[in-house]
Amino acid sequence: MSRLLAVGPVLPGVAHPQSEITETIGPLLTSSPAKRAVLRRLHESCGVRTRHTALALDEYAALTSFGLANDHFIRVGTDLAEEACRTALDAAGLRPEDVDFLLFTSVTGIAAPSIDAQLVTRLGLRTDVKRLPSFGLGCVAGAAGVARVHDYLAGHPQDVALLVSVELCSLTLQQGDDSAANLVATGLFGDGAAAVVMVGDAHPGGTPPGLPEGARQGVEVLDTRSRLYPETADHLGWTIRDSGFGIVLSAGLPEVIAAHLAGDVKSLLAEHDLATEDVGTWVVHAGGPRILDVVRDSLSLDEADLRLSRESLATTGNLSSSSVLHVLAATLAGRAAPGVRAPAPARPSHGVLMAFGPGVSAELVLLRFPGPQEG
Repeated sequence: MSRLLAVGPVLPGVAHPQSEITETIGPLLTSSPAKRAVLRRLHESCGVRTRHTALALDEYAALTSFGLANDHFIRVGTDLAEEACRTALDAAGLRPEDVDFLLFTSVTGIAAPSIDAQLVTRLGLRTDVKRLPSFGLGCVAGAAGVARVHDYLAGHPQDVALLVSVELCSLTLQQGDDSAANLVATGLFGDGAAAVVMVGDAHPGGTPPGLPEGARQGVEVLDTRSRLYPETADHLGWTIRDSGFGIVLSAGLPEVIAAHLAGDVKSLLAEHDLATEDVGTWVVHAGGPRILDVVRDSLSLDEADLRLSRESLATTGNLSSSSVLHVLAATLAGRAAPGVRAPAPARPSHGVLMAFGPGVSAELVLLRFPGPQEG
């Protein structure tokens, strides 16, 4: 078992209204008035009101090469990663030198040395910190990152681990591409980063004074489940072009998830003698309106169960791997703030964190939230 102590969600710059982004990038995608009208309709219907971007909006016209876009990714991404890590570590009551393992993930830029290597100096991490950079998991990587850190901590129960996600989706802009997938993607995806602090079950780090004897701080990670659905690779991902990352986004993606999700969730829960009605908290990747509808309908959830996911989508867009971590941060903040959501239950309650990504793949994480007597 492992414990999740804190999440540090961060966003670049200011929030831009969706309409302002649409009018700015529209001329970069197409000169056709008809296509521009389609673009507006798609952007208006994707459940997004505002988004944050790595660059000022007037800088995207000059973003004409993969190299230039990737330079911005390294510069802005490293700054956001540092901010997210400091926020999460401070919230957990831990220091950078306490970190033993660092997992970094992104699917919107590349670097060697990777951004996690830059963080060693930036944050003051130990030079013997174990690092694992990841590329290619896409939107699923926030949940998969929690799961893989949990796996590591099972074998290193006294360690402190840091998961870092950076996704600057706007830098993958493909000018002159007026395909339906690109028109949708330019309205759906936003920029952001997040860091998560987790500790092994034998590590007392970050536990504040005043808890009852035997009580543990944080959210327990009880179990995980990974699924890769065969023959679905053409539904989601990248095509790698001279100009950078071209989006692969199929209209059939929600149907793939609908065909498998309920069985996967019920199978995971059954191993712990639980059913969907025993789950009090759902932390769902804000993949888009149709993805959230499929999750709701497949699991017979109430719309209230997805409120934070829809709010995250509306205010920041789909942040790829960072998205589910932002929803997790909002979930933890809501449980800690009286009046924001229902008060924490008198006894521990279960939650499921989930995300979906290229493959098509799904990652499920079974959580146990503490009751108020446990902090």
